Amino acid sequence: MTRNDRRDLGLLLLRLGAGGVLAAHGTQKLFGWFGGHGIEGTGRFMESVGYAPGKASATAAGLAETGGGTLLALGLATPAAGAAAAGAMAGAAAVHAPNGFFNQGGGYEYAATLGLTAAGLAVTGPGRLSLDHLLGHAVNRGWMIPAAFAATAAGTAVVVGARARRLRKAKEGEQEALFEEEYME
Repeated sequence: MTRNDRRDLGLLLLRLGAGGVLAAHGTQKLFGWFGGHGIEGTGRFMESVGYAPGKASATAAGLAETGGGTLLALGLATPAAGAAAAGAMAGAAAVHAPNGFFNQGGGYEYAATLGLTAAGLAVTGPGRLSLDHLLGHAVNRGWMIPAAFAATAAGTAVVVGARARRLRKAKEGEQEALFEEEYME
């Protein structure tokens, strides 16, 4: 097996693994599959963590994860697919960031891993064992990589920034306790 063959096989495995996980994660949001809560339940959750309107946010995240993940797994439109999935994971990481890095404490480790893998595949390309290669890379051109990341970064910055403003505004109305509860007994 040549080095190129190994590289293409490795890219296929990365695409199938990360793309499959992303697609499954997105279908939880969109359809309630695999123990998910569908658009309604996910929409309520999105509202509770500051993404509003909740149903629209759930739909956008679900489409980015399902569509981006499926396209990554197929190796089709790889720059757009990877950028969309990375953007969705950046939004998820923003929710989990206050809990630190590690997933076991509710941190952003999982979202960061999927997002960075998707971004890496968008930059590297899908390899020869892909629909992009089969179709002559019609939707996998070099200029598409910065274009996809620029569009995704702009959209993600707007959405995550709006969430941060909503959370700050909600927190302004809260009053901090003057004393710790244990001292009040």
